[in-house]
This record gives sequence, C-alpha cells and structure tokens, in this order.
Amino acid sequence: MKLVIVESPTKAKTISKFLGGKYTVKSSYGHIRDLPTKKMGIDIEHDFEPEYEIPSKNIDRVAELKKLAKKADGVILATDEDREGEAISWHLVAALGLKLDKIERIAFHEITEKAIKHALENPRAIDYNLVDAQQARRVLDRLVGYELSPFLWKKIRRGLSAGRVQSVALRLIVEKEREIQNFKPEEYWALSALLKTPKSEFEAKLAKENGTALGKLGIKNKEHADKAVAFLEKAVYQIEKIIKKEVQKNPLAPYTTSTLQQDANNKLGYSSKQTMMIAQQLYEGVNIGKEGSIGLITYMRTDSVNLSMESMLSAKKTIDKNFGKGYALDSPRFFKTKSKGAQEAHEAIRPTFPEKTPESIKEFLDPKQYKVYQLIWQRMVASQMAPAVMDSVAVDIAATQKDSKDSYTLRANGSTIKFDGYLKVYGEKIPVAENLLPEMDERDLLDLVKLLSEQKFTQPPARFSEAALVKAMEELGIGRPSTYAPTISTIIDRKYVAKDENKRLFPEEIGFTVCDLLTEHFADIVDYTFTATMEENLDGIAEGKKEWVPVIRDFYGPFHKNLEQKTKEIKKEDLQEKLDRQCPDCGGDLVMKFGRFGKFIACSNYPSCKYTEKTESEKKVDEQHAGEVCEICGAPMLVKRGRFGTFLGCSNYPECKGIKRIENKTGITCPKCQVGEIVERKSKKGRVFFGCNTYPKCDFALWNKPTGEKCPKCGNLLVFAAKGKTKCSDKECKFEK
Repeated sequence: MKLVIVESPTKAKTISKFLGGKYTVKSSYGHIRDLPTKKMGIDIEHDFEPEYEIPSKNIDRVAELKKLAKKADGVILATDEDREGEAISWHLVAALGLKLDKIERIAFHEITEKAIKHALENPRAIDYNLVDAQQARRVLDRLVGYELSPFLWKKIRRGLSAGRVQSVALRLIVEKEREIQNFKPEEYWALSALLKTPKSEFEAKLAKENGTALGKLGIKNKEHADKAVAFLEKAVYQIEKIIKKEVQKNPLAPYTTSTLQQDANNKLGYSSKQTMMIAQQLYEGVNIGKEGSIGLITYMRTDSVNLSMESMLSAKKTIDKNFGKGYALDSPRFFKTKSKGAQEAHEAIRPTFPEKTPESIKEFLDPKQYKVYQLIWQRMVASQMAPAVMDSVAVDIAATQKDSKDSYTLRANGSTIKFDGYLKVYGEKIPVAENLLPEMDERDLLDLVKLLSEQKFTQPPARFSEAALVKAMEELGIGRPSTYAPTISTIIDRKYVAKDENKRLFPEEIGFTVCDLLTEHFADIVDYTFTATMEENLDGIAEGKKEWVPVIRDFYGPFHKNLEQKTKEIKKEDLQEKLDRQCPDCGGDLVMKFGRFGKFIACSNYPSCKYTEKTESEKKVDEQHAGEVCEICGAPMLVKRGRFGTFLGCSNYPECKGIKRIENKTGITCPKCQVGEIVERKSKKGRVFFGCNTYPKCDFALWNKPTGEKCPKCGNLLVFAAKGKTKCSDKECKFEK
C-alpha cells in the first residue's frame, strides 16, 4: 500500500474517492515546518541558511505520518503545483526522514479522476527551483520583518510591523488618499436638449460649438452655459448626420486569480481573502450527492488565461445544449495573458466539468460557494461563445439660427442588441437596448421640448476598493497570485488601513506615519520598480535562471547598512509633532504621540514627566457624552479607549464594571421598529455596518450607510452606493440613481 500526502483534509477526502484500496490518503494540514516564531531563524553569516522547526501543534501529525510512511510501500507527495505546494512536499521529505528513491511527486491542476490518474502515471522529482523561490520569498520577508519592525517600534510605537509587499500596498493607498485630499474641483456645465420627432422624444447632449468639440469640461462657467442656452432656445434643430454601424463585442478571458478577486469584490462585495477561501473549497471538493466529493474548479492561484483543449471542447457541447448551436464557436477561442511573469504552462480558473451548470448543483452549495462558482462558470463558458452583435446609432443634430454665424452640434447615441451571443450566459442582467432612438432620416427637422442645463464639479479620484488595489498591484508587477489576498488582509489587520462605508480602503493616521517614514528613509522597500524587480528575480529563481542566495545577498547588504545608519540618525522625537505648548507639570514641550489605541498628547520629558492629555477630537467626544451616568450604579461615565475603539466606562471601575457603547448616530429612525435610531456599528471582524440601536430587541441592519430618503419604487430606505450613487436597500428592488 502506498501513502499519498496532501496538504488539506478536504482534498484528501476528494482524492480518496478516485483511488482504490492500494492507497492511503492523508493530510499534512498545510506546512509542517516553518521558521521559528521567537527568533529570526536565519543564519546570515552562512548564506542565509534558514533554521526550520516543527511547531508544537504539528508534532503529533508528523509522528502519525512518519509511522504510516514506514509501513507504506512508497510515499506519493500530492501537494499543490505552485511554489508553496512544492515547498510543503520538500519539508515533508525532511520532517519525515523520507528517502528520495522511495518518494514520488505528482501535481495536477484539477482534482478529477482523470487528472489524478494521469499524474500517478507520470510522477516527477521535487522541483528544487520552485522550492528555492518559495524559500527566497520567505527569507526575504523574514529579514525585512524582523529587522525593520523593531525599528518602527523604537521610532513610532511598539506593535507595528513592516513587510516587503505590504509596505508597497500601503504606499499605494496613502498616495491615493493624498491625491484625494489635494484635489481641487473644477466647475463645468452639462447641457442637453430633449427633442421631439413626430412619434417620440429623445435626449441629445451638446457636443460641439462652432465646429469645435467641447468635451466634458468644454463649458466651464455659468456665463458660457447661459450664452449657449440663450442660443439653443431660439435655434432650429435639424438632423445633420446618422451613423449606423454593426459592432461586435467579444467576451473577456477566463479568470486569473487577480481578475476573479476583482470581479468577486465588484459584483459580490467579497474581500480577496474571502474569495480565495471559497475558491479553495470549490477546488478541493464539494459533496454533490450521488457523485460524492468532487473538485468543481481548477487550481485558483494562477496568472494564466490558457484553457485546455479538452475543457474548450466540453464547453462547446455545454453551449450547444443550453443555448443552441448559433451560440457556440466553430473553433476554440484562445487568449493571451497581459500579466507580467505569467506562468503560461498553467491554466486559467475554470469549472472542472463545464457541463455542471451552477443551477444543476445549486442545492449542494452554500450561497457564497454558489455565487463564486457561478462567476467562474459563466466567465469560462462565455469565453467560448460567439460575440455579441450590436446595432450602434449615432445622430448628429445641428442647432442653428438664420442670422447667426454661431452653431452648435448635439449628439444622441443609442444601440440595440442584434444578437446577444455570449451575453446570453449572463441572463437578464443585460439590457436589450441602451437609449433606444426613434426612426429618423437625415435633414429631418426636430422640435425642442426643453433644455437641460446643470452645474457640475469634477470629482476626486475614488479610493481603492480591494478589486482596484489588486488590479494596481498586478499592473505594477507587485506580488503574485498567492500574495494579493494575504497582503491586503495584513495591512487591514495591522490597523494601517480601514474601510469606509463604501468598502473602500483608506489609511489610518498610523498608516500615514509608517508610510512616510519608510518612503523617506527606506525608499527601496516601498519603491514600485524595485519591488517588481524583486518579484522578477523570484520568478527567475523558480525558472532555474538565478540562484537564490545571491539574490538575497544583493538585497540584504544595502538594506542592513541603511537600517543601521537610520537607527543612529533618526530620533523618535524627530517624528513627533510638536504642539507649541508647554507641559503644565514640568514646563517641557508637549508633543503628539502614538499609543496602542491611537494618538494622545504627552510631555517630551517622559519618562521623568508622565503628564498626558487627550487630543481635541477626544475632548469633543467627552463633551458630547458629559452627564451620562452608569446604568448599574449611577456614577458618571467616562470616555475610554480600548482595542476596539472608544466606549463609555463607569468612573467607579474596578468596583463597578459598567460599560456602554458610543454610538455614531445617523439621525434616521429605524424603519422596522419605529422606535430606535440607526447607528454605525462594527461586526466581530471589524466590518462597518448600520443597525438599530435597540438591538437585540430589533435586529434591523444594513451594510451600506442609509441616506435618510425612501425608495420611490418600494418605500424602503435608500443607501449610499459606489461612484457617488444611491440605491435601494432592498436587494430585490433594482432602483438606483
């Protein structure tokens, strides 16, 4: 009997189904060896040799696997096919004391019977280039984290951390926020006319003035707008030109890790971490009734858009069956990746069996699994469907006056779907027509119904959503498929970054401070080009083109030297904001400091003087809650700060432990109970939501901030949505404005 070792118990269960009694399948539960937690664990003097240890939680697991390996006729290592999976196999060999002539390494992109059996028939050796690439990344990140984090502790406050990729992601968010803060809005006016044919009305937008294209900011002030309106009110409107053309719209490539995370964030509101967790479940196997546990998608950490010929032919059959032959392509469609350093030998993320439609297996999936599977299935199947064909119409309308040299041109655009093609797979979400225009002929005269003139201002750039941040990182070549989700999770967990009510990322005060310090004094760590080049070096190691030790040495020498120099040069006081006020206790300078729970004011002569006071914003909070008393003992309540933010605590603490939540009120009455008020709250995972303050008596809650207005269609509350829009809080109601 042979022992097959994988890294996940779910994966073990799925694979066991395909193998007979000659195999025992066991899980290592991920990495069984790692760098030590209480020291750096890297011998810098001896070629950065890592010191690996087996964590105490894994000792019993290793003992069990050792015992099974001794009894087995051979050991088959079946961990994932990427660098992390290859490293897990390598660690298993070392930790279990396996002999290389008694092991086989197999890899597969999908957990299906055919893929598993093909892998068993074609075993290979451990790819030490992949192992070295993973080890190099681990060593690099440990060196930066273990040497740079203590520097931040000394210069700002304890508990901070710095990372090679996370610091660059933080810089992206900080720079975006500063761009927003420095943004100066520009005034412009949008002019359009509601025009009428004998049969119907339509809207046309002002496009040209005296033959010159105006563009979005063409009319910059009220005077210019009023002049145009005065002319257009008396103008004669005649159709100048009608441009009709047939436009083909092709589908997007199947998903990579990056594009899946982007779409799941934009369409479903899932974080990158949540998306990858769900995708992992679909990959490792889900019980779908009589067939048992099967892997529903291919490997979810990939930057390739390739599809196997077999999967494309299977998709064609599925398209023929579900949509009709006119929707399938005569020959497969191939895509070319745009991602830097993509592994072209890999496949895109796709359903392992395209014939398993989302609806056919919906009963076996939880709601989130179903939604992610549906995204993946639709995207892959659509990629092999015929293009959508649109009839596009553009109408230019001349506005003239008989005795004037001036003239204006208005334009109306419309389109209809002639053939829905791949859009068919997305169902009712695709409108049949956009701004459908009436039948018209050139030289026709039109009647003016009314003019629409609206003052507008340019908007600042939007904050990064997780989707936008992943896209920016990919475009810059920062990180790889396996690192996007953990990088974003880390900067949020470290409280460097938070999410606003629209789930967009913004830097906290400590995030600004850390980023500014690193940018000024450790430019390479947060430099986009430098970080992208390091990723290319890691790719070179994985491809066998570079040795890992020289890559680490070239980085570490200058980094360590600069760190030693900056440790001597930079004083903590230099980074503290001086307040031009003296300490009332000792006369020393008062400065702004960072503590565990945020900013506070303290004496610069600490520790000889321990005077502290609250910031102005904290004092305002104190004023707002002055006079509130403890519901337990009646003593005054004080505003206090903890790891989860500010709260009211009894002044008799520790004798009385009464506490009360500080509510960020919206001023909107709860529509469910009509008694409570909707307030801002946080979930256990730190996500902001809005709920009734009488909870648990009333459980009304919303993820988006309510506007206070009611939906004109159904009467439910309207909430703020992305891109400055508002929408109905009822998911069944599609109202949006």
